[in-house]
Amino acid sequence: MSFEFLMLAFYRYEKERNAQNKEKSKTGRKRMKDVVSLRRTAVLSAASVVGEEEKRGPFGAAFDEWDASGRFGADTFEKAEGKMVGRALSLALEKRGDGVLPEAVLAGDLQNQCMGTAEGLLPFGFPHLGLYGACSTATEGLLLAALLVEGGFFSRTAAATSSHNAAAERQFRFPLEYGGQRPPTAQWTATAAAAFLVGSVTEGGVLARVTRAMVGRMVDGGITDASNMGAAMAPGAADSLLRYFADTGTSPKDYDRIVTGDLGKEGSALLAMLMEREGVVLSRHEDCGVLLYDEKKQDIHAGASGCGCSASLLAAHYLPALKRGDVGRILFLSTGAIMSPGSVMQGGSIYGVAPVLCLERP
Repeated sequence: MSFEFLMLAFYRYEKERNAQNKEKSKTGRKRMKDVVSLRRTAVLSAASVVGEEEKRGPFGAAFDEWDASGRFGADTFEKAEGKMVGRALSLALEKRGDGVLPEAVLAGDLQNQCMGTAEGLLPFGFPHLGLYGACSTATEGLLLAALLVEGGFFSRTAAATSSHNAAAERQFRFPLEYGGQRPPTAQWTATAAAAFLVGSVTEGGVLARVTRAMVGRMVDGGITDASNMGAAMAPGAADSLLRYFADTGTSPKDYDRIVTGDLGKEGSALLAMLMEREGVVLSRHEDCGVLLYDEKKQDIHAGASGCGCSASLLAAHYLPALKRGDVGRILFLSTGAIMSPGSVMQGGSIYGVAPVLCLERP
């Protein structure tokens, strides 16, 4: 990891926290609780659809469907992403098999105006709330879907998200045909989609209970390099974890797994260092960006990224593990790098955000 990146991230992160502590001391105000407790909400079913590289990874056998061409029957990569998210939602409905349809679908992707999601959901005709949390969209969508059920506004909701390597590269960097050189800090955008049905825990046959939720906030780590998403997102992940632990009175040892979205190798190392500076040893931590691909067999540099990265592993690996009882409690926080091509070209910082969910076995 670049020493300059580490030092800049440390400096910006500590500057913000010191300013917050100074303001609290001056005003005497206490921070409001950030974590919401949920008692009646559960993930009922989940499904994942991926591309060839994801199928070749360590969890390839766990995904529901895959397409070696990356096209999924579409004539463009952008439309292919819509096919992916639509198929994931269809599979999630089929797996549940009770005929109850979601009253609202909360979904988004990385394309401008979330066109991949729009293409995928159009045939269903479901009420739709569009989301953009960059790579944090999986947790953002599930969090909002769960709150709508918990509050009694809907009895059944759905959350979905996706990313496509070729579509993302064309929008944020260069088309694949350009053959651009990627630096070691770069991550590979996953071609993956996942969908989740959310309802009442009393329905039975659930994958996992949703017991706590916390909204992430924007954190500016001072990173301006669009090829280092991990360093940009790590301060946001640290901020969310520290707030969550402080509010709940828990620590890493209270969870079987602490799962971040797609920090990759760079961001995961930086997150561990940021947490240690605050006196927290981040034990039992796993990162989807590190896990999705086989580092020895696949040239993915610093790891995986994209909305579909954490979403597909949550659907294919972590939720089934909770269902089986292999683990009892998971702290799950997808991490997002908030930027646009315009903001990067203008030299703006890439902000990090990380909403949090606590998922427990049924």
